[in-house]
Amino acid sequence: MTVRETREDSTHFGFSTVSESEKNSLVSEVFSSVSNRYDLMNDLMSFGIHRIWKRLAIAYGGIRHGSQVLDVAGGTGDMSLAIAKKLGDQGRIVLTDINDSMLRLGQDRLIDHGFLDKLLCVQCDAENLVFEEDSFDCVMISFGLRNVTRMDRALASMFRVTRVGGRLVILEFSKPVIPLLEKIYDRYSFEVIPRLGEMVAGDRQSYQYLVESIRKHPDQEKLADMMADAGFERIQYHNLTGGIVALHIGWKL
Repeated sequence: MTVRETREDSTHFGFSTVSESEKNSLVSEVFSSVSNRYDLMNDLMSFGIHRIWKRLAIAYGGIRHGSQVLDVAGGTGDMSLAIAKKLGDQGRIVLTDINDSMLRLGQDRLIDHGFLDKLLCVQCDAENLVFEEDSFDCVMISFGLRNVTRMDRALASMFRVTRVGGRLVILEFSKPVIPLLEKIYDRYSFEVIPRLGEMVAGDRQSYQYLVESIRKHPDQEKLADMMADAGFERIQYHNLTGGIVALHIGWKL
């Protein structure tokens, strides 16, 4: 009798190759480890510029009073909090994350700021969003897409829950478009950020992974193509800080 071996698909975890079933648990360990220092590290690593990037993303989201907004992989809730302030009495923000530690911090943040009445927190995978079709005027994911195991499935899931006429906004690290800036950025990323993670968060390895995961993320054009494959139209992107970060917008028409 011949035994047929089943080969599980592999994916990247930073520069390492792991099975797809492993990646979610490995990513979860990373964010559980750094959750309490996550916001502080974001400020230190980006010199506070991430706050400007996020404000731009929200502006491109077209969010207004009464909007129904989904914040995918929203972590500690800084985007959700800024969005909640724009929604008025009838709007709603749904914060999701696959990681329980991050999600609890995000929920506590919004409750502390008095937004319990327009907040729903749901622990779920970006690849399998547990909402009805055509539920949201705007779906946003900020610095979370590169951690997803099957990015194409996540984009398809986000397309499904976006309303016709609504949009997806993706804020993510990307490929610098200025050669000298790219060299400086690479040196800073690999030599400074892991060391900073060790000193501030007590976890060098998690920030080594975060640096590596950026290099494995699709560049601006590739991500735009993936959004189109998922069904989004009129896709545009804007390079921020010389392409270190890119802001992608696509519509469901």
